[in-house]
Amino acid sequence: MLRRLCVYCGSSNGAHPRYQRCAEEVGHLLALRRISLVYGAGNVGLMGTLANAVLTAGGEVVGVIPQLLVDLELAHSGLHEMHVVDTMHERKAMMAELADAFLALPGGIGTLEEIAEILTWKQLKIHHKPVGILNLDGYYDSLLSFLDLSVREGFLSLEHRQALLVDDQGERLVTRLAQACLPPTS
Repeated sequence: MLRRLCVYCGSSNGAHPRYQRCAEEVGHLLALRRISLVYGAGNVGLMGTLANAVLTAGGEVVGVIPQLLVDLELAHSGLHEMHVVDTMHERKAMMAELADAFLALPGGIGTLEEIAEILTWKQLKIHHKPVGILNLDGYYDSLLSFLDLSVREGFLSLEHRQALLVDDQGERLVTRLAQACLPPTS
């Protein structure tokens, strides 16, 4: 069952308003479906937009943030649950522990690093949780092409490539992640 979804996304808004609209739509959807948001606890960029959308729609938000970012006044102050940790490594590990599934919205190098690490952990069977990328307007096309090249060149198995759920529509992707969390029927 998908109770808590970890969402990785940018600490900037991006160049187009559609990124903020996407974060708002996903946030409202999570609240509507009573899926708690687990995220990096930021109050800026898409992170802040996403959290505010969940909160505005009456949903629950759990944040995990290193003290360094709290000191820089980047922590969201209105969350239901806030975990302050010492390092970025601890942040990512706790977010992974708290979540039932993972979703990447548009973002930069931090988002790329987070989704790459959680996919690596899945490949190594450190976790068996579903992972998805919301490929809004082809934002992740280059990354997906790289993963396909990695399969063709023998660096990534087709099984591990196919384990990554990709969709260009948020509601459909959240549904697929939720279905992937269900135990198989016998």
